[in-house]
Amino acid sequence: MLARFLAAVAAMVVVVAASNILVLYPLQAQLGSVNLADLLTWGAFTFPFAFLITDLTNRYDGARNARLVVLVGFLVGLGVSFYLSYNPLPWNAGGNPATTQRIALASATAFLTGQLLDIAVFSRLRASKAWFLPPLLGSLFGSMIDTAIFFSVAFAPALVGIDTLFGLPDGSLGFPAPWLGVGPEVPLWTSLATGDFLVKFLAALLLLAPYRALMGKLKPLPPLGVVA
Repeated sequence: MLARFLAAVAAMVVVVAASNILVLYPLQAQLGSVNLADLLTWGAFTFPFAFLITDLTNRYDGARNARLVVLVGFLVGLGVSFYLSYNPLPWNAGGNPATTQRIALASATAFLTGQLLDIAVFSRLRASKAWFLPPLLGSLFGSMIDTAIFFSVAFAPALVGIDTLFGLPDGSLGFPAPWLGVGPEVPLWTSLATGDFLVKFLAALLLLAPYRALMGKLKPLPPLGVVA
C-alpha cells in the first residue's frame, strides 16, 4: 500500500515539476498559417497526466487517499518549484527562461484547486453506470479552473505585483498576439490559456484509454489510516 501511495506521489511531483519548466517554452511550430507558439506551450502536454494519477487513486483507494496524494504532491512540488526558481537548471543558462517565484505560485495554486475539484466531481459521479463520465468530467472541470488560475496569476499584467514582491522583472505576457494564431489580437496570455485548455480537453479524451486499460487491473487498497 505504501509503495503505491509513494509511486502516485512521485508521479505527481514529476508531472508538476516538468509542467512548471515546460510551460515556459512555447511550441515552436507552424500549422498552416497558424504559429503554434502563439497558443501552446509544452506544459499543456504534461499536466493532464496529473488527472490520470488522481482519478486512478480516487477509483481504487478512495477520495481521501486521492486528496492525500494531491496534498503531499502539492507540498513536495511546491518545494521543488521554489528550489528551481532560485537554482535554475543547466539548460536555462544562455538566455532561456527560468522558473520564477510567480510561476511557482501560480502552478501550485492552480494545481491544488484543479485537482481537488477533479476529486470532488469524480466522487459525485462515482456511481455512474457510464465508466467514462467520472474521469472525463472531473478532468474537464479541473482543467478549466487550473488553466484559468495558472495563466491569470502567472502572466496577467494585473498581477505584476507578484514579480515586484520578489524583486523580479515583469514576467507578464500582456503584449498582443492573434487569438489562437488566427483570430483578432488579444493579450498573449489569454491566447496561450485557450490553447492550453483545448489541448487538455483533447488529452482528457485520449487519457480515457489508459484509464480504461487499467480498470480492473488495480486492486482496491484500504485507505491510509482513514476511510474514504
